[in-house]
Amino acid sequence: MRSLWTILCLSLLSAFLPAQVPATTPQDTTPLAKALLWRISGNGLTAPSYLFGTIHLIDRDKFRLDSLTRKSLHDARQVVFEFNLDKEMNPLALFGLVPKMMMKDKTLKDLLSDEDYELVRRRAKNAGLPFFLIKKLKPMFTGMMLEAPAGSTDTPDKVSYEMELLDMAKQAGKLIGGLETMAYQMSVFDSIPLDVQAGILVKELRDSTGAAGETDLEQIYISQDIEKMARAANSIGNETVRRYLLVNRNHNWIPVIEEKMQQGTTFFAVGAGHLGGPDGIIRLLRRRGYRVEPVK
Repeated sequence: MRSLWTILCLSLLSAFLPAQVPATTPQDTTPLAKALLWRISGNGLTAPSYLFGTIHLIDRDKFRLDSLTRKSLHDARQVVFEFNLDKEMNPLALFGLVPKMMMKDKTLKDLLSDEDYELVRRRAKNAGLPFFLIKKLKPMFTGMMLEAPAGSTDTPDKVSYEMELLDMAKQAGKLIGGLETMAYQMSVFDSIPLDVQAGILVKELRDSTGAAGETDLEQIYISQDIEKMARAANSIGNETVRRYLLVNRNHNWIPVIEEKMQQGTTFFAVGAGHLGGPDGIIRLLRRRGYRVEPVK
């Protein structure tokens, strides 16, 4: 299953702002250019920085990193992901987060109808996952496990843009950073009711029964249509869930992005669903006075 979970769940879906943050801001609705790589300049910056939209998993034969993207990363002082992949993806750090993934007083059977429960059980079995564990996971983590059942990213058939970029950055001796921590990202799950999580899980399982869902998302990404990617990301859940998973998260990132750009040229790599839309990173930075232009 590689549909909207790809945009949101593999990035671990984090954090939220105080209530005064608007759900949406109507200005600046001119469609953005179809581009994954954007240059950020102006507003007092002494050197440009770069923003690149990723898709967390893609078929290996569709993976592309053009020369401009590679050069932008090479020219950067530091490479910044949604969280610090180099620091937080080690087994010890991940093991410490396991308790945050588990439901305390419920199991998946308490949240789903018999039919939906059987659907999840079948998908877990097909993915080779132990259902005794799956049924205790918070539903959004179940979605993540079904997304990448081996617990890995690069496989013979799939490629993770983030892990490829991380390897390039490490080989080039770049500083590695994150816009947030993994532990803080996980805290958002406590703000989304378990029954809502379960509903999203079942919807995505049903929507991705065939290959069309993932193929469509990959084609949108390959076409570099970041506005469509944002609309796809925004279609998950209700307005409250959308605010937690996307709008507020994007707002949270802006001051961190500004601080890191002041340190020198920075290459930011985040899910492409965060770039477009009224409250996407590009428009939020423009509202702050920066020039954000496509690099082609």
